[in-house]
Amino acid sequence: MTDAIHTAAQTSKAWPFEEARKLVKRFPGGKRDAAGNLVPVLFETGYGPSGLPHIGTFQEVLRTTLVRRAYETLTGGHPTRLVAFSDDMDGLRKVPDNIENKAVLEAHLGHPLSRIPDPFGTHESFAHHNNAMLRDFLDQFGFDYEFVSASDRYNAGGFDDALKNVLRHYQGIMDIMLPTLREERRKTYSPVLPVSPTNGQVLQVPIEVVDAEAGIVRFEDVTGETVEHSILGGWSKLQWKVDWAMRWVALGVDYEMCGKDLTDSVTQSGRIAQVLGGRRPEGLIYELFLDEKGEKISKSKGNGLTIEQWLEYGSDESLGFYLFREPKSAKSLHVGIIPRAVDEYWQFREKLPAQPVEQQLGNPVWHLLRTNGYHGGDGESLPVTYGLLLNLVGVLGAGATREQVWSYLANYVENADPAAHPALDGLVTRALAYNRDFIAPTLQRRKPESNEALALAALDEELAGTSDDATAEELQNIVYEIGKDPHYGFEQLRDWFKCLYETLLGSPQGPRMGSFIALYGVGNTRELIAEALGD
Repeated sequence: MTDAIHTAAQTSKAWPFEEARKLVKRFPGGKRDAAGNLVPVLFETGYGPSGLPHIGTFQEVLRTTLVRRAYETLTGGHPTRLVAFSDDMDGLRKVPDNIENKAVLEAHLGHPLSRIPDPFGTHESFAHHNNAMLRDFLDQFGFDYEFVSASDRYNAGGFDDALKNVLRHYQGIMDIMLPTLREERRKTYSPVLPVSPTNGQVLQVPIEVVDAEAGIVRFEDVTGETVEHSILGGWSKLQWKVDWAMRWVALGVDYEMCGKDLTDSVTQSGRIAQVLGGRRPEGLIYELFLDEKGEKISKSKGNGLTIEQWLEYGSDESLGFYLFREPKSAKSLHVGIIPRAVDEYWQFREKLPAQPVEQQLGNPVWHLLRTNGYHGGDGESLPVTYGLLLNLVGVLGAGATREQVWSYLANYVENADPAAHPALDGLVTRALAYNRDFIAPTLQRRKPESNEALALAALDEELAGTSDDATAEELQNIVYEIGKDPHYGFEQLRDWFKCLYETLLGSPQGPRMGSFIALYGVGNTRELIAEALGD
C-alpha cells in the first residue's frame, strides 16, 4: 500500500471507509490484548442453515469483506479476521419448500439442525450438508474466512461459560425482552431453550434457574414431567436475540452488519450484550432487496433472484458491483438489472487507472479488486459492451451460437479469438443464455411509420456507398445526419434512434447504432433495413 492511498483513505467518503472508521474510533490505537499487543479485529457474518446459501448470504460476506479491507487500508495493515458463523444448533421450525425428501425432515421438526438426518444422503446431518454448501459457495468466490459452527461450540462446551453467564443475568435479560413481546408470548418466553432429554427437541418452554454456576435449570419436559437438567454441553440453545448477544460477547465480535428487518433485534441484542458484560459490535444496517414489482423478496414466495441465475446471465464481478452500490438504499433484484450492472462494472474498471487516487478510492472496482474473489489488472476493458452483445444475439435469433457471435465480433474486435478475450468470451455465453430465455421470446419488430420508412431508406442508400471498413464513429455520424434532417420529421434525435431500435432490433432501447452496424456488418444491416421496409 502506498502512502498516497493510506492518506486518501483517511478522508474517503466511500461507504466501506465510512464503516471502517467506526472501528478506528472504537480502537484508536488498534485492538490490543492485556499485554498491549495488537490482536485481530473480528468481523462476523451469520448464516441460518435451514436453507441453502443464497444471494443474501453472498452480499453480506462481500460487504463485510469490503469493510474489512478498508479497515486494513486505514490502519496500514492492522490484523483482522472474518468468521462465517452457522447457527446450526437452531431447531427446525418448518420444512423448506425446495427439499425433495421432505419426510426425513418432517419426522425431526423441532430438533437441532445438526441432529437431523441429511435428506440428500451425503452428509452427517441436514446442517452439515448446508454448511458444506456454504463453504463451497464462499470458496467459489475466494473469500478469506474462518467457519464456526454453533453446534460444535455448544456440543464441545465452547459456550458453557457464556451460558452460565446468561443464567447469572437471567432476570436482567428477561427485563429487556418481556416488554417487547405480546402478552401471550410473555407467558412462555425464556432466553434459554433446553433440549429435551426425552426426545431431543429444542423446547420453547419457561425455565427456572436452579444453579447458574452448574448450568442447571428446571422445566417441563415433553412428557409433562418437571425435570432438572444441565443446559451445558449441547443440552440447550439460546433464543435468537440472546444467542446473538452471547455470541458477540463470547467470540469478541467487533463488526457485524445485518438487514433492515433486524433493526429491533440489533437494539435488543446490544442491550443484552451490555448486561452480559460485553459491547455491541459496530455495524451497518442495510436495506432489503425488492422484486421487479417493488415488493419485498421472500424465499417462501420465490419472487427473488438466485445467485445461480445471476451467474448464468451475468458475471460475478457485476454482482459484486451491484451489491457494492448504495447499501442503505432498497435494491431491485431481477434479471432485467443484470446487463446494466455488467456494463457499468466495466465502465468503472476502465476508468480506474487514469483516476487520481482520491477518485480511485471512491470507485467500486478499486474495492472489489481487493477482495479475495476478484483478480486481474486494474486497467482491463471490454472491446464490446454486454448491451451491444445482447443486441447482436437478439438479431441473430434464439438459435445463435458462440461461433456465430465470434464471427461477427471479427468485424469489430482486433484479434477476435476467444482465448485472447476470456472475459468477453464468458459474456458471449451469458448473452446467448439471456437472449434464449428473455429476449428471443419477446422480440417483436414493428412496421415503420411513413416518415420513418423514408429515413430508413435514406440510411440504406448511405450504407450502400459505405466501405465495410468504416469505423463505428463514421457510421454513427451517418445515422446522426439522417436523424437531424428536418425532411424526415423527427422532433428529436431520440425519436430516430427509437425508430431504429424498434424496427430493426425489436427492442425499445439499444446501443450506439454506429457500433452496432460496425459489429453486425454494413451488408447485414442493409438486409435488416430491407426486412423492415418489406422489400
